[in-house]
Amino acid sequence: MWGRHYWVGPRPSGGGAGGTEVAGGVVVMFAWLSSQERHLRAYVELYAALGWACLVCHSDFLTLFMPDKAAVLADRVLTELVKELKVRPVPVVFASFSGGPKGCTYKVFQLIDRRCEGQLTLDDYQLVRDCVCGQMYDSSPVDFVSDLGTRFLLHPSVLKMPEPPRVLSWMTKGIALGLDILFIGKFEAQRKEYWETLYSSVHVGPILILCSEDDELAPCSVVQNFGRRLLELGGDVNFVKWHSSAHVGHYKHHTEEYRAAVTELLVKASALYMSRRRVNDYEIGRSEHSDTPYSASNLHKTATSSSDRIRRVPADPADHFFLPSSMEYQESGSEAPKPELFNMPSVESMNPDGVLGKMLYDVCVPKDVEGWDFKPASIDGRHMHFTARRNGNLNPIKCIRRSRL
Repeated sequence: MWGRHYWVGPRPSGGGAGGTEVAGGVVVMFAWLSSQERHLRAYVELYAALGWACLVCHSDFLTLFMPDKAAVLADRVLTELVKELKVRPVPVVFASFSGGPKGCTYKVFQLIDRRCEGQLTLDDYQLVRDCVCGQMYDSSPVDFVSDLGTRFLLHPSVLKMPEPPRVLSWMTKGIALGLDILFIGKFEAQRKEYWETLYSSVHVGPILILCSEDDELAPCSVVQNFGRRLLELGGDVNFVKWHSSAHVGHYKHHTEEYRAAVTELLVKASALYMSRRRVNDYEIGRSEHSDTPYSASNLHKTATSSSDRIRRVPADPADHFFLPSSMEYQESGSEAPKPELFNMPSVESMNPDGVLGKMLYDVCVPKDVEGWDFKPASIDGRHMHFTARRNGNLNPIKCIRRSRL
């Protein structure tokens, strides 16, 4: 097994210690090399006080220099995270300390960006990508060139001793020199891939960078160049620098400033996550409405085309009135148009001077129009509609005959 990971405190789904759900989100903490759980207790308590759960990942020594092993560890961390996000999606923030970005973080970004193969499905990686809303770099990122890598391995915070033995120092420098000679090309390619991956994560969300001017393992110049490049790429970067502070000891020596910076980052991450959820819900709603077979405009167009087909035209172009139609009495406004059983010729295409036209005219148009009252009903563009009413009783037999015709 390469590295290890575990949950500390309550989980987003309500599991773990206490059995209660977190109100904020999840901080995935990529701890520094040789760190123990007791070294991380202060950070975990800070996140818990703000309502955020914590998933801790400890990278191993070999994962710093073996990308394949780092990818295996990153995939295991994502698998554990996906289990909780499937139950309850919440915002996620990556917090990398010291060599954590090289040991695991950059491989996590490659997996969720589908730049390398993993064990999860594409939907699972997309779920993590949608939930990641911020990053934090404490005493990192570290540039693992040969000289700096040797100093990192011999540092008292890594070896847990005030001064490394002289024999161990000679052996480490000799091994580093030999590796540089044998694998200089491979190491340079890995170093380039490492920095390009960190730069490509600029649009994940707000970024907090914490460093010190007297940090020997994470030189301020390297960290400043990293933050400046993220700003040039359009990132939302909060760069906090102290004059004097130990490596991964900023929270201990500058507690209030550290807590304020972390609180601001988590608040921004929560706001970004909520805005993403609103945008996604709006897009889902639009897609559902677009799948409706008939919209209101389509129904209006259908009704308009149906009324156009049954509209009558004047027998003589000089007469600007319409004859009453029997179809108008049969149709109601609440019923949808029914399909025609037979394909009849349209009224517009019928010749009024033909035999059928004359027969219909003689039957439908009365010979004697004396006593009829013509009253204007409405004016529609260039045509004026009239309603006709004859004085006297209405003959129902004639209406039936006309209706059948």
